[in-house]
Amino acid sequence: MAKGKYRFEQFTATRIYTGSIDYSPDGKQIAHINNATGQFNLWLVPSGGGYPRQLTSYTDNTVRAAIWSRDGNMLVFQADQNGDEFHQLYTISPLGGWGSPITQKMDAQHYLGGFSHDGSILSYAANARDERNVEVVLYHMTTGEKEYPFPSGGGLWVPGDFSRDDRYIIAMKYTSNLNSDVYVLDRQTNELIHCTPHEGHNLYLPAMWSPDGAGFYMLANEGRDFNGLAYYTLADRTWKYVETPNYDIETLSASKDGSILVWVVNEGGASKLYGKNLKTGAALTLPAVPLGQIDNLAVSPDGKRAAMILAQPTEAANLWEIDLATGEMYALGQSMIGGVDPADMVEPELIEFPTFDGRMIPAWLYRPKHVTGQVPVVLSIHGGPDAQERPRYMYNGLYQYLLSKGFGILAPNIRGSTGYGKTYQSLIYRDWGGAELKDIEHAAKYLRSLDWVDTNRIAVYGGSFGGFATLSALTRLPEYWALGVDLVGPSNLITFVQSVPPSWRSMMAGWVGDHEADRDFLIERSPITHVDNIRVPLLVIQGAKDPRVVKAESDQMVERIKANGGDVRYYVDEQEGHGATRRENSIKWMRMVSEYMEEYLLDEPSPN
Repeated sequence: MAKGKYRFEQFTATRIYTGSIDYSPDGKQIAHINNATGQFNLWLVPSGGGYPRQLTSYTDNTVRAAIWSRDGNMLVFQADQNGDEFHQLYTISPLGGWGSPITQKMDAQHYLGGFSHDGSILSYAANARDERNVEVVLYHMTTGEKEYPFPSGGGLWVPGDFSRDDRYIIAMKYTSNLNSDVYVLDRQTNELIHCTPHEGHNLYLPAMWSPDGAGFYMLANEGRDFNGLAYYTLADRTWKYVETPNYDIETLSASKDGSILVWVVNEGGASKLYGKNLKTGAALTLPAVPLGQIDNLAVSPDGKRAAMILAQPTEAANLWEIDLATGEMYALGQSMIGGVDPADMVEPELIEFPTFDGRMIPAWLYRPKHVTGQVPVVLSIHGGPDAQERPRYMYNGLYQYLLSKGFGILAPNIRGSTGYGKTYQSLIYRDWGGAELKDIEHAAKYLRSLDWVDTNRIAVYGGSFGGFATLSALTRLPEYWALGVDLVGPSNLITFVQSVPPSWRSMMAGWVGDHEADRDFLIERSPITHVDNIRVPLLVIQGAKDPRVVKAESDQMVERIKANGGDVRYYVDEQEGHGATRRENSIKWMRMVSEYMEEYLLDEPSPN
């Protein structure tokens, strides 16, 4: 592809589908969320393909999740306003109309759970009674009565599945990204069963009950580094593994009768599909999914089809369906509308580079096509840090646009990333700005070893934790970079751990550090402490309504750089929070990033 063949707008002309999908009880419709209107709204599309229908028409509210009622007469969805993450719950008819609120405490967070099998109770999680504690709520749809049957405090409590007779309900107590517990409540006797007593840090993620009510499936990593598939038996109160790949199982779904089970495995960052007929034990014939990430999966009630959200390096997240009998896979949506030929885009290569302690750091390397000579490269650090760089259409097309302009991209999964086992993930805990910064330095050294990289034109870029990593790299490894871009990144770990949402605060000491007991350590690791070392231009973008990394984190960094006479450009989006949910704002953010990089790193930047 010749440089300049496509406009920026063509790469950002996308219709993005989020990970929320749910079949109607009769299997004829799939509820899903996309931003075709410029904001994420709730839609329905017929299974097998057909004309999609839009149910909500928000411009300020962002729909985050949705489920069907058991009788199919309504849907319940979760939405927040202007990215503030104070999610509320609403009902809406599948025939259309307007969302009717279930919750109206606008300064509290509500997270959608599921329906009892008789349809009378909706479960959800909320911190409406105490902003510090997320607890399980059972909401009676007819009377509006609320039950709080599980304990609260000591972690985030979220509801799981009801057993088929509605006698039992699962809940998960989440105490960190590395540790959780599963409980079952007997609603007849009020006995609370602790299903996963353990020492140390293990994850247990409950899924669905078996149709006979004898037990339920869950993901677990006790005694191993990766999440395996397990089954808990209620009668003897024990569980055992049933699938244990040497990778994480990420999500699973079953048919209504429990005969078909399909799951997704994260194999080095790429999603793979597996499935089984539980009645015969036979493996399902499933398609080889193209390189990419499956964000979510749902099996139809009759077990004949499965819907999934699939993102690929050359295609934004789209809604797909699979015929489980034939293995045929077909798209139900259209996520790319800008006319860019996929053959002109770049699929990344999975590489590894050595770091300071002998570990090999996995990374996705994108090399621009048909470019001679040395090129500028962006080192892109993902957020989280408990997250993973995956082979997908990143940042609303930013990667592919920059590649079309002759940039290369290296996107590493530095220590602390998920997908490589809990040991690797745990290495970031209470070590922000520590060993992972050495991984970033070795990423820069790896780029310097490539003969096609211009070592004087390496940029560092990231959002959220990636923004923190960017600021750390600029202030503590200043010799490697030509510029930096920070999106919603913390700059001061002391102020950061004190300003996160109240329900997070009990977890911050074990994740980042305690602002009193670890004060000197957090000061030393904060980019703001080393701000005088910045040598290169920096772009900072911040959402004014960000509840996770508040605006003051960016304000203080920018003020210090300006006081030093440094080169910093600052944009505050008054409409957004921790990232942009409105399409026009998302495009605006990425346009600013691309124009900034072109201005400083290309000999001939694109015209504005």
